[in-house]
Amino acid sequence: MAILIHQQKQMVIDVLHPRKSTVPKTEIQEKNSQNVQDYIRCHLCIWIQNHFGDGKTTGFDMFYDSFDYAKKSEPKHRLARQGLYEKKKKSRKQQKGSMNRTKKVRGTAKTNVGAGKK
Repeated sequence: MAILIHQQKQMVIDVLHPRKSTVPKTEIQEKNSQNVQDYIRCHLCIWIQNHFGDGKTTGFDMFYDSFDYAKKSEPKHRLARQGLYEKKKKSRKQQKGSMNRTKKVRGTAKTNVGAGKK
């Protein structure tokens, strides 16, 4: 199925592997990207589920024309799993400090506490 607004193609995949327990996600992703046309730049393979004792794996593939379209429409955690986005990591002390500051105020003022000085 093609979604032209997002420059995206979607497909459901069924992988049969009768003599193997599971197939790695990277292997599925490589095989599917070879089967699809060359102009597609970004490939996300999500929701891969193994059917226990069945020799079958089901998943969902999304192909984007460019990384920019993928970054606009995909959530950041999916992009991070593919290595397309790096999440900024705070130290443990910073996380605890901001949590304790937000405990001291109520309502919508909690958003202003973490903003810092003007």
